[in-house]
Amino acid sequence: MWSTPRAIAYARQHALSRSHGKCAHFVTDALKHGGAQLQLTPFAKDMGRNLIAAGFTAVSGNPQPGDVAVIQPIPGHPYGHACIYDGREWISDFVQRTMYPGPGYRAVHPGYVIYRHN
Repeated sequence: MWSTPRAIAYARQHALSRSHGKCAHFVTDALKHGGAQLQLTPFAKDMGRNLIAAGFTAVSGNPQPGDVAVIQPIPGHPYGHACIYDGREWISDFVQRTMYPGPGYRAVHPGYVIYRHN
């Protein structure tokens, strides 16, 4: 059974002090800890299909706790990015300043999809 609080707590407890390029792995682990039946995807940009198969739906509007952003690649970052929202901050393998994980993403504003568990 899905538990947003468990997924968020796991993400926050396992966040590193800075990015280690393992966002897909860390976000997948957090979602699995929350009860999602989710396959690990090698590249964050490709997580959408697995999220949908695990009971998530693409949504629009303001993010809610437990929402997952799948962000498309930018130059120098060909694998994209994924992060989970805890109600205040976005967390991947580290606690981010914004949904976009770094200055390159914040400058380019690549496309993204927000997924929410049903």
